[in-house]
Amino acid sequence: MKQTTLHDEHIALNARMTEFGGWDMPVSYSSIIDEHKAVRTNVGIFDVSHMGQVFVSGKDALKYLQKIVPQDVSKFTRNHAHYCQLTCPSGGMVDDLITYRLEDKYLIIVNASRIEADLDWFNMNKNGFDVEIKDRSNDFSMIALQGPCAHKIIEKSGLKEEEQPGFFTIKETKLLNKDVYLCRTGYTGEDGFEIITKNSDVKFLWNELLKLGEEFSILPVGLGARDTLRLEAALCLYGSDINEDITPLEADLGWSIPKDKKEDYNGREIILNQKLKNTPLRQKLFAFEINDRVIARHGAKVFIEGRECGVVTSGSISPILGKCIGFCLISFTGENANLATSLNTKEKSIGTDIQIMVRNKLYNAKIVKKPFVEKKYVK
Repeated sequence: MKQTTLHDEHIALNARMTEFGGWDMPVSYSSIIDEHKAVRTNVGIFDVSHMGQVFVSGKDALKYLQKIVPQDVSKFTRNHAHYCQLTCPSGGMVDDLITYRLEDKYLIIVNASRIEADLDWFNMNKNGFDVEIKDRSNDFSMIALQGPCAHKIIEKSGLKEEEQPGFFTIKETKLLNKDVYLCRTGYTGEDGFEIITKNSDVKFLWNELLKLGEEFSILPVGLGARDTLRLEAALCLYGSDINEDITPLEADLGWSIPKDKKEDYNGREIILNQKLKNTPLRQKLFAFEINDRVIARHGAKVFIEGRECGVVTSGSISPILGKCIGFCLISFTGENANLATSLNTKEKSIGTDIQIMVRNKLYNAKIVKKPFVEKKYVK
């Protein structure tokens, strides 16, 4: 398994380690619930160095990116971040990405388990474009600092609040005298930052940020709480909720797809027809909750009025709500074609009764609106 540069720091903190996307990563340091609540109320620090960093530059960088994502990259302004999908001709998603427009290039953050697949896709699609694709994933590490006190630690690190980047923007700056890309993004639903730095500087920054955060009751946070935090914020996880077999519209990501982008891109006809409602959805991702303290995990079967119609893609007990929450993918084909009508709008779908099979027992659940817990981004 691969190890991040911070691996020894996690062992020194007595982290419980697990395999994730081919990496040996901390799942928790204390308890998942304590780490989760620390992020919601104070601040938590995460090692997310397993994520990939790919730079795209060259004369045709804009034209190239226009081909591989549905978003209109021509409208991206300098130093801003955008949520994108890397789509294939079927309309499915090779990956989901955060794309930053820098001064003379683009920085793309890719999921850890998809680095190699994404690079293959990037290179396969670059024929005819004067573009350079540079994978810097092995050169950089990334720390996430998340929670309502995150900005205070950044200020104690030498960057006044008015100098800090705004929501979904990036700034090349110095933090504790180290060169960093400081991004006001994250995967928790809280205000926070992601700090991209050279491998040689990351141990220093990790330990100094932990020291500076002591007065704010900072905790190191593992992948366990990262998953429950992103689920409460209703953020999809690639490989569980989204993959090459589901389109952005079917994943309820239609808000990110423009209607007016003129350039062709992989899967455009299918995605745009779904966006314009010229083509019915084959399936759709919904949020659900169960009042019983039972966990409906990935793969659990979903029923409506006694008929099997879907599957749970993510599920966990919410530490804040004290009940099971999750996503389920419901089919609109075959015997379930009628569900495309009854669940085709948020107004119709919210409150719909469903049943979920957990350990051979059906539990009553409801489709609910997203997010499960209010997001607290500073915009």
